[in-house]
Amino acid sequence: MDATQIVLPILGIVAVAAATFYAVSFAELREKSFRDLEDSDLDNGGYKSTPSSRERRARRKAEKEARK
Repeated sequence: MDATQIVLPILGIVAVAAATFYAVSFAELREKSFRDLEDSDLDNGGYKSTPSSRERRARRKAEKEARK
């Protein structure tokens, strides 16, 4: 059995796996961006940037308290 008969299918599988990984990753990023855009406060006339660390901490703390 020739070495290329073993190596080529393995390289093909690795290439397809990498392409699938990137396609799924970009699809998830796009979906998250659209969700963020829909959830943003459009009353201010635009897209709200990501919350500050203080806002994120306050939100996490409130969620944690709500669970208790």
